[in-house]
Amino acid sequence: MATKIVALFNLKPEISVEDYEAWALATDIPTVNGLNSVDEFAVFKSVGLLGSDDKPPYAYIETIDVNDMDGFGGEVGTETMQKIAGEFQAMTDDLVFILTDKLG
Repeated sequence: MATKIVALFNLKPEISVEDYEAWALATDIPTVNGLNSVDEFAVFKSVGLLGSDDKPPYAYIETIDVNDMDGFGGEVGTETMQKIAGEFQAMTDDLVFILTDKLG
């Protein structure tokens, strides 16, 4: 069964939206989408809350469709992915990774 990982996060105050989004488009998205264990990796920017003027609790949402969790564990342990993970964590705040399985 495929697993979808959902990541919710904000940016650290010293990180600009432009810098994060440029890094995500140039580095994070193409690299993670290149992993054999990943069917699709996407990053979404929060734009609002339905029916509310309140600010969303998270600025960004990532989804990672993993077809092989054991393979994913091996791939994220590589030097390249560890470098990307370190860069990502240096930019993000309030980071939560949620493992999910689709119902039905």
